[in-house]
Amino acid sequence: MGEGEMVKDISVVPEVQFLEQVLEWISQGELRVPKFQRPFLWRPEQMLQLFDSMERGYPVGSLLIWETSMPLASLDSIGGRSIPPPPEGGKVAYVLDGHQRLSTLFGVLHRSADAPKSTSQEDWMWWVYRPLDRVDHDGVRYRHWKSAEKVPDHYLPMRSVLRTLDFLEYARQLSDTSPRNEADRLTKESERIAQRVKNYKVSVVRMQGGTLQQAVEVFSRINSSGQKMRPDQMVSALTYGTTGPETLSDKMEEIQGRIAASGFGEIPIMTIFQTVLALSGEEDVQNTSWETMARKVQGQLVDAVEKTDRTLQEVVDFLRIEANVPLARLVPYNIQIMLLAVFFHFSTRVGEEQRRKLSDWFWITSLAGTFAGANTTQVRKFIEEMKAFAKGRGELGYSGERARAFPERFDLRSARVRAYLLWDLQTFPARKSPDGGPIDVVDQLAKSHRETYRHIITQSGVPGASSPANRIVMATAPGISIRQALIRLAEEGKTDILDSHGVSLASVEHLKADEYADFIVARQHEVAVREKKFIEGLGIQSSEHEFGEADIDTE
Repeated sequence: MGEGEMVKDISVVPEVQFLEQVLEWISQGELRVPKFQRPFLWRPEQMLQLFDSMERGYPVGSLLIWETSMPLASLDSIGGRSIPPPPEGGKVAYVLDGHQRLSTLFGVLHRSADAPKSTSQEDWMWWVYRPLDRVDHDGVRYRHWKSAEKVPDHYLPMRSVLRTLDFLEYARQLSDTSPRNEADRLTKESERIAQRVKNYKVSVVRMQGGTLQQAVEVFSRINSSGQKMRPDQMVSALTYGTTGPETLSDKMEEIQGRIAASGFGEIPIMTIFQTVLALSGEEDVQNTSWETMARKVQGQLVDAVEKTDRTLQEVVDFLRIEANVPLARLVPYNIQIMLLAVFFHFSTRVGEEQRRKLSDWFWITSLAGTFAGANTTQVRKFIEEMKAFAKGRGELGYSGERARAFPERFDLRSARVRAYLLWDLQTFPARKSPDGGPIDVVDQLAKSHRETYRHIITQSGVPGASSPANRIVMATAPGISIRQALIRLAEEGKTDILDSHGVSLASVEHLKADEYADFIVARQHEVAVREKKFIEGLGIQSSEHEFGEADIDTE
C-alpha cells in the first residue's frame, strides 16, 4: 500500500469532544469495540488513577476511532454494561485505541443503580467513589468500596455525576444525614467534582473510510498511551473471521498457558509469534509486514500454529532434560527457543549426537552472547543454519566463539547472568538449608526469581557487593543474616552444607575477620574458576578477562 493510496482512501480528522458525548455514543450503540480488541485488562488501581487524573485536569490520552460502513463483529457489552446493536443505516465507529479507558469510564459513569454489589472484584471494581471529606490520601483520591458494609454517606458514587436526578437524590441524602453546614460543604464539593467530569474534554482522532488493513496499519504507527496491540494482535485484527472462533492471538495464548501450566513458566507471546512465522516458512520473523502475515493466515500460518504447539513442547522437554533449564525466565535469549523449535520441526530424525551438539550450541551461544543485538539479517542466517543442521546438511556455526567474562554485576536482564545461574543450578543441584534440610531452588525461582538469590554481604559501599558471587540461595531464621549463618556452619564443621552452596572454608575466614571485600574477591575467584572449567569443557575459549560487565542484552 503506497502513501498516495492511503491518503486517497482514508481521511483522518482530529477533534475535541466532551467526554459525556463520547459515552453517549457508546450507550446508543454508535461507538463500538471490535471483537479483535484485547479484553478489559486494567487493574482496579488503574481505574482509580484515571478518575483522579480527570479531576486534576490532566490529559488521559487521545482516542482513536474508525468510522466505516464495513460490517465488523463487535462486543455487545462494554465495561460490564450491555449496549444496543448498531443503528440500522446509521454511522458506526469502532474503537481502535482507548478501549481500556472507555470501558472504565462507561462501566463506572453509566453504571445502573441496580447493578450488583458484592465483595467479588467483578462487581466492586465498577463501583468507584470519591470520598468528599478525605484530606489524607496516597495520591489518588478515589476509592472502591469492597466491603459488604454500607457505603459511607460522604462517598460520592461516580455513577451519579452524569445523571441529574441521581445526583440530586445523592445531595438530598447528604442533607438528611449530615448537619446543615456540613451537608452544604459536602454538596458543594460533590458539585465541583460532577462539573469536572461533565466538562471534561477528550481528544478524538476520527478515521473515516479505508479498509481494515489500512485502519490497523494507521493504528500500528500511532504512538499511543493506551493499551498497545502486539504484532500477533495486528494479524488477528486483519484476519478476524477467517480463522474460526479463535483468533491467532487466542491460539497463541492457549499455547502460552499450556506451557506455563506445565511448570516451565510463560514463554513470551512474541517468541511464540516468531516461532509461528519461522515454522510457516517465513525467514524475516522480526520486521514482517502485517499484510503479508495476514495473507499467510489462510495458507501456512494457521497450520503453523498447530505445529508450533506440538514443537514447543518438544523444545521445553529438551531444555528441561538435556540443557538443564528448569524455567522459561532463565533462558538467556528468547531467540534460542524459536531456533530450537525450527530444529525440532524440520528434523527428520533426532539422534543422540544431534541432541548433544544442540545442547552444546545452547550453552555456547548463551555464554558467548551470540544473539545479543541480532539484526534481521543475522536472525535469517541463524534460521537457515538451524534448518540445514536439522536436515543433516550442515553444522551449527559456533566454532571460534569465546565466552564472555564472569559477570561483575547480578542483573537478570543480562543473558550472561542468566547463563551463570543455569550453570550454578546444575553445579549445585542439592543445596541444603542451615538445618540440613533440602532447598528447592527452582520452586523459589518460579515464585520470586529476584529475591531467591540473597546477598551475603549487605553493607553498603563494599567493593564488589553487586557480584553474583555475593549472592546465595539460603533461608535463615529471623534475626540471623546469611553471613552469620555461614560463619556458624563453618564453626560447627558443617562443610557439607557449605559445599552444597559452593562456599569454601577459606572464604568464610574472611567473613569471620569482617574482611567483606576480600570475601567477595575470594568467592568470586573460586566460582569463576569452576565455571571456566565448564566453559572449556564445551570446546570454546574462555574470556581474556576473568571478570567483566554484565551487559543488559535481553530482547
